[in-house]
Amino acid sequence: MNSRENDNILIGKIKYTNAWPVYHHFNVGALSRKSELVTEVPSVLNRGILDGSLDIAPVSSFAFGVGADRLLLLPDLSVSSDGPVNSILLFSRKPPEEMKEGTIALTNTSATSVNLLKIIMQKAYGLNPTYSVGEPDLDQMMAHHDAALLIGDHAIRASWRDHGYIVTDLGDIWKKWTGYGMSFAVWTVQRSFAEANPEFLSEVCTAFKRSKQQSLNDLSSLVSEACREIGGTADYWHHYFNNLCYDFNDKQQAGLALYFAYAYELGLLQNEVRMDIWSDNTLTRVK
Repeated sequence: MNSRENDNILIGKIKYTNAWPVYHHFNVGALSRKSELVTEVPSVLNRGILDGSLDIAPVSSFAFGVGADRLLLLPDLSVSSDGPVNSILLFSRKPPEEMKEGTIALTNTSATSVNLLKIIMQKAYGLNPTYSVGEPDLDQMMAHHDAALLIGDHAIRASWRDHGYIVTDLGDIWKKWTGYGMSFAVWTVQRSFAEANPEFLSEVCTAFKRSKQQSLNDLSSLVSEACREIGGTADYWHHYFNNLCYDFNDKQQAGLALYFAYAYELGLLQNEVRMDIWSDNTLTRVK
């Protein structure tokens, strides 16, 4: 994490392709105040927003749940799916619902997906497998475990390989089980920063939403970049970006509220989560 030796406003950016549309046309240098992008995996951004070293950042939805008393959600921004997400994947030797005594290796790069898996295993399947956390390397994870959870570009690359494992999409399981979509990441701001800098925050929100819209209106440059950096085909990336939802309306909020309720019920979260959404210096509370 960058130090706060200078007075730059620090804005997080998720390292994975799933957040690219919100940043593809976002120019941090064009903002009215000196700001800097901190590009990291979700777990590092989670720590930064929770310890106060980041001012604004997309984080694992679970991390917002942990710090909801001192954070606000930014409006109309999330990484969500209404069914398969294609980049939150469990690789296993047998179907997850049969893993009574199983051991599962969890990626150390996220929080939402790790806890979503625990909710699904316990609530949907009535199972309590043993978990351990490690580096997101499928071969190393599967050398000593019955299953492995990968997210983001690690999951995407692994899904292209011919490894013979059963691949379970957590977004798909959640939708079939609950009837709701799932928001894996949300954009957050420190409450104190929002109160002190409402005009600047409005400017940042507008820039994020404009980038999102511009990206989704024409995916071609985004798709080319993904092919170049990650691999895969143009068809794959067109489908991937089109399948994800970057909004945060009533539908996404309802799915996330249910996730938070289950996380609290199972003791994964210590407090019930209140979702307060900032909007031009007014607050909307999700019912």
